[in-house]
Amino acid sequence: MQVRRLTDIEGTERDVTAASGAWRSKRILLASDGFGYSVSETVVYAGTETDICYANHVEAVFCISGKMILIDRDENEEHIIEPGTLHILDDADNHTIKPIVDSTFLCIFTPALTGREDHDENGVYPLLTEA
Repeated sequence: MQVRRLTDIEGTERDVTAASGAWRSKRILLASDGFGYSVSETVVYAGTETDICYANHVEAVFCISGKMILIDRDENEEHIIEPGTLHILDDADNHTIKPIVDSTFLCIFTPALTGREDHDENGVYPLLTEA
């Protein structure tokens, strides 16, 4: 059995901030932990806008707090994401996130993240492997 606390992750290599400054992700479970999926607590910051397309991953995103606009660029639809809402990105969905207020999410990725990922110019996380 393992027990992990966010306070133990803060300030370590598992505490990742996007180069853009749009989000901060505390990566609780990573590929190196050997479970085949990763779990993160991610905060996205109000007033930012991030274009994303996960060509290499599937992600389930559960809203813990805050409020965000999720734009599905493939279907030209907007969704309001609030606490208690799950959105699933499972088909290289082109989307944009626009947090209205700072918002906190529980994010589960497969394949598991290594902890070094950040969005490239197309909003994609590269498919990294453990060194």
